[in-house]
Formats: sequence, C-alpha cells, structure tokens
Amino acid sequence: MKRFGAALVVAALLLGACTSGKGGGKDAKPAESEGPFLKGSGTLRVLASSELADLQPVLGDLRQATGVEVKLQATGTLDGVENVVSGNAAKSYDAIWFASNRYLQLHPDAGDKIGTATKVATSPVVLGIRQSVAAKLGWTDHRPTWSEIAVAAGDHKFTYGMTNPASSNSGFSALVGVAAALAGTGAALTAEQIAPLTPRLRAFFAGQNLTSGSSGWLADSFTKNAVEKNDHAVDGLVNYESVILSLNASGKLPEPLTVIYPSDGVITADYPLTLLAGVSEQTKNNYAAVVDYLRRPSVQRKIMSTTWRRPAVPEVQLAAQFGPKDGNLPELPFPGKLDAANALIGAFGDDLRKPARTIYVLDLSGSMKGERLQGLKNALVGLTGADTTLSGQFTRFNGREQVVMVPFSTKPGQVRRFDLPDGNIQPTLDQIRGYANGLAAAGDTAIYDALFVAYDQAAALAKEDPDRFTSIVLLTDGELTAGANLAAFQARLPQLPKVPVFTILFGEGNVQEMQQVADLTGGKSFDARTGALPAAFKEIRGYQ
Repeated sequence: MKRFGAALVVAALLLGACTSGKGGGKDAKPAESEGPFLKGSGTLRVLASSELADLQPVLGDLRQATGVEVKLQATGTLDGVENVVSGNAAKSYDAIWFASNRYLQLHPDAGDKIGTATKVATSPVVLGIRQSVAAKLGWTDHRPTWSEIAVAAGDHKFTYGMTNPASSNSGFSALVGVAAALAGTGAALTAEQIAPLTPRLRAFFAGQNLTSGSSGWLADSFTKNAVEKNDHAVDGLVNYESVILSLNASGKLPEPLTVIYPSDGVITADYPLTLLAGVSEQTKNNYAAVVDYLRRPSVQRKIMSTTWRRPAVPEVQLAAQFGPKDGNLPELPFPGKLDAANALIGAFGDDLRKPARTIYVLDLSGSMKGERLQGLKNALVGLTGADTTLSGQFTRFNGREQVVMVPFSTKPGQVRRFDLPDGNIQPTLDQIRGYANGLAAAGDTAIYDALFVAYDQAAALAKEDPDRFTSIVLLTDGELTAGANLAAFQARLPQLPKVPVFTILFGEGNVQEMQQVADLTGGKSFDARTGALPAAFKEIRGYQ
C-alpha cells in the first residue's frame, strides 16, 4: 500500500515535470518532441462533470502554456443534458465536458446544440471490493461476470456503494452495463427488455447499502465509513476505475480494494471536451489550444499519473496498475434509443433499487411566510411529478418509497407519513401535493426538537422495515429561537440511529451550524441561498 502510494508520487513528479512551470504562458516550455503550444486568450467557460475538479492542477499548467483559462462549473448528468438541450447552456458556457456524451446524443434535440468533441481520457466503470472479500469470493484470480456479481450481491455475500443513475454518470453507466450484460444479447438494450430483467437486477441492487449523487462524495463517504468501521461501512464500490485506483493510492483505506473487471464487459467514460454550437472564432481558437495541450503525450501521462484516468491517445503506454492483466476489456453496448435509456433510469427508481425512506424536517416559522413558503411548496410539489423537466422526471418520489413530513415552528407539528405503493403511485403523489399546498407559516424556530422527532421516526420505522435507504432533509431559513440547541443534539447523537442529515442553506439560517449538523451525521449541505429552492430539493434526491 505504501509502495503503491510512493510510486504515484514519483510518477507524478517525473511524468508531469515537462508540463509544470511558473509565471505566464510565455514561460511554459513544451516537451522537445511535441512542438510549440497553440495560443489563445481569455476564458473557456465549461459546464463539466463534478469529478473533473481533480484536473485543476493540469488546468493551471494549461493556462501558463496556452494563455487560456478553463473555468469549470460542476453539474450532474441529467441537469447538464437538460441545460444543453434547452439551449440554456449556450447562454453561459462555451463548451461541455461530461464523462460521456452517449446519453446526450440520444436526445433528438441535441444534434444542433453541440459541435466538435475531443476525447481527453477514459475510465471504465468497474467494481472495487476489499481484498479479503474478493479472496473469499474467489475473485482474485477469476474474473466474474456481472451475472455472478449480481448473484453474490443478492445472496448478501458482499455490500457496495454506487451513485444514483439519475444524477451521476458512474451510476448510470453501471446500471446500463449490468442490464446489458444480464440481457446477454450483445445488442443495445431496448425498453421492452427491462421488465423481464427486473428480478435479476433487483438481486444485484440488494447488495447496495450506500448511495450518493456524485462519485467524489461516494468515495469520501466510503473512506470515512471504512476508517470508522461504522454502520454505513460497505465492502466495495461500483465506480470509475480511476476513483478506485485513487483510493488505493491515497493510503487512507484500512484495506485496499481489488479491482474487479467483469469478464463480460464494462461501460467506459471517455470525457469528451465538446464545443457548443454557435461559439465565436476566438472561442474556437481557445478550444483548439486547450485540446492540443490536453492530448499531448506528456500531459496525458500526467493526467494518468495524478487522476488515474487512462490516456486517450494510443502512443501513451498504460501504467502497470491498470487492468485486467490479460488486457481483454470488452465494451458493453449502450442503449440506442432515448426511450430505452429513460425507461432504465425510471425502472431503477421505482422497481430495482432498495427503496428509500425520506424524512423531511420543514421550517414553518413566521419568517417563512410569503415567497419562502411558496418556494417550499413548489419544491415539494415538483417532487410529486409536477416538474416535467428531464431532471424532474427522475427526481420525483419513487414507487415503494416512504415519505415522512415533520413540520415545525415553536414546536414540532403533526407527523405525516406517505407510503408509495409498488404500482400506481399517482394517488399517493396527489396526497403529498395536497399536503404541501396546505402548509402555513407562523411561530418560532425549534430546529433540534424537530430533528429529534425525525430521528424517533427513523428508529421506529427501521424496526418495522430495516432494509431501506433512510435520510433526513432539514430545511430552515432562520436561527434557532426555541427548544434544544446544537450542544444538546451533539450530546444525544451517539444514541440516535445512524441516519445522515442533508441540510439546505436558506435565508438567514446559521450556515456554519447547518454544515456542522450535516458533517456530524454523515450528510451534506446544499446551498439554496442564491438559487431556487426546488433545485436544491432535486439535487438532494441523488443522495437518498
């Protein structure tokens, strides 16, 4: 483990030396065999997958070499596609840089929105599993198929974490890969094939005990749980190969992960940096300088050694840490039609995944009157299917989900529970919509009294049905003015169920305190102070 980490550092220093430098672009020197850098000026504004934040050191060197600043704005997969297809992306960005353009290209309105695309790196979606568990399953020398992996997961022989396919490309790629492999036709999956595959896919997802809206947060959560050996610790991750190799190289894991390359194939991210249609000639020149820099062999080696993504140019030799040993890594077919891809995402939420239990702790104090209360109503109503946007379709409440409402002001209000069936969910969605529209605001702000009620609900419901993803969403727009305080919450926390709290920063609420609550419980904070509240509620759905 230590030797592996040391090798990473040495490789980064040796392979990346030729791209580093100080000062402006005129001071950066290209490798002797690669010719002069192309030059540009100004900024290339890029809507990008969140995991590409690890390329910032490379992008810093790129600016020195080319004079172009690449400015990344993170987005989720479906949100990004929606922005491109609607034309909104072109209003604020020059290019997109998603893990893959495959889903985008299925959309009939995407063709005239995008231009030149250049692949920068690749990373297959694979399974990383603790070495001891891999050995126990016989997978250290044998490459299992996705079917074998699904059977083992369904038999509870191992557990894993995976991102939500509706919000993250790694989860979507995993879902597509497993479904295509189980179908076994060698052809692109159709919408009609999904229902017959449901029992086998459910078996695979029975092993998922950790979820997330992003690959990076999933890896951080996995590491934290593994180190603490807490109730959320799982045996492995379905994620990009780059994430798993990075975790091993970090030296933080108590036990390294064995990378499992399923013998029947994978879905691979290829990170195409893609110009949006209608950009200026200067932007085209900037783009040309950027892709020329990123695809130089010296830079490709640096990307490989620092982010563990595979090179996109054939002349760069793959490092020894990448697998499989026999070099055989077939690519599984991606759906050829948008309806098949959408049907697969929809089936995951309603039929395939382990169902969710979502407890909403909602501030209805007097300060919520007016626009803030209307924003809350709009957010909840949107989750009942009223939001018909692409992202809205896949962030609505799912079949088999439990939704619990804990309103509060001076004290916690009456708890309401909604159980969505495995079938026709519309009547229950209508009930939730009616509840949301009937909310009214008045009184003070008893944040922690309401949180205690939410945890009591989580504990009681877990006794009835423990096999669910349970999370708490806390929305408050103000400071605590009644009831228990943060210190009391911290004191009682060790006796509470291990349930993450996802806090929404809103209004004049205590930002630091809300972030602390999220950190203490293994959750995450979402900032709705400068944007629309419904967007924050939708983003949280990826973590539930």
